[in-house]
Amino acid sequence: MGVEEEFFLVDPRTGAPVPRAPQVLEAASALIGPQAQSEFYSCQVEVCTQPTASRVDLHDQLRALRDTAGSAARDAGCLLVGSGTAVVPPPEPVPVTDTPRYRRMARYYGAVVDGSLGIVCGCHVHIGTLDRPRALELANGLRPYLPALQALAVNSPFAGGMESGFASWRSVEFGRWPTAGAAPLLDPAGYERTADALVRSGILLDRRMIYWFARPSEHVPTLEIRVADVNADLDTTVLLALLIRGLCTALLVEPEAENGPPDIPLDRLQAAHRFAARYGPRGAALDPFTGETVPGPAPISVLLRRAVPGLEATGDLAEVERLLDGLRRRGTGAEHQREVYRRTGSLRAVVDHLAATTA
Repeated sequence: MGVEEEFFLVDPRTGAPVPRAPQVLEAASALIGPQAQSEFYSCQVEVCTQPTASRVDLHDQLRALRDTAGSAARDAGCLLVGSGTAVVPPPEPVPVTDTPRYRRMARYYGAVVDGSLGIVCGCHVHIGTLDRPRALELANGLRPYLPALQALAVNSPFAGGMESGFASWRSVEFGRWPTAGAAPLLDPAGYERTADALVRSGILLDRRMIYWFARPSEHVPTLEIRVADVNADLDTTVLLALLIRGLCTALLVEPEAENGPPDIPLDRLQAAHRFAARYGPRGAALDPFTGETVPGPAPISVLLRRAVPGLEATGDLAEVERLLDGLRRRGTGAEHQREVYRRTGSLRAVVDHLAATTA
């Protein structure tokens, strides 16, 4: 498994995003090389772990990467912040990172590229090594469980300096991009036909713009799951990665019935994801298998039961239960952001809390 975390760079006085990624990346890259990368906007940086089979190593890598990026950010006069959306809006639109591909995307999708509300930060988990057929097999099997994973990682209740009403407004903003959402049920031939048609039609500029929540990576031999907000709390990131690996392992250890994974309609899956984005793990949820409205914890219990064989196989079950219990007790990132705002009435205080937790 491997993890990619995207972070905001914010002004320590105002809490607003600042376009200092070039300075931060120059300093961070001198220490961690290509594990520090640019993102679409110049107020964002991404850090990427090396592949690992060890949960302890994953945790230690993530902590070290955050330390390095955070130190580089402080040297550049800004703070590293783990939030799905910017809590305090930028005073003016943030420019897109100056690369040929990003400039082309900005020209082609100008209505989505606003330099403000559309700046979002996610957490992506890679599972591998996998060839394309096996990655698609696992992506198909994961579809019903991804809304529950999304609900656990909600961390973006504020947008444009206001309460959005959603636990994950990032998912709403990111959903404006073509293909961002639940993946269709595809075999390898169907994937190739669909990917070629999306690019050939001009809907996408290239295959790297296939933004399904679970997709075969186009640059490394992995399955990439991209459903979660980035979180300031490191334990939430580790929990997410271990649950995803456990689910994938379970699907290999105990495959679905001979007729394959359930063919859940895309509109029902999208509705389940919207429930997860709106309420997180404590409000209402939509059961992807039945289409019925259920209590928020119910799909998470289903997710954990399905993952148990894989978590036992990887030796992660006790740790996942500990991390999940901790998340239930302390609350999600979205709940923490709202609690700080309720207590202080200050969005700056929310940003300060996020920066301190990220560090």
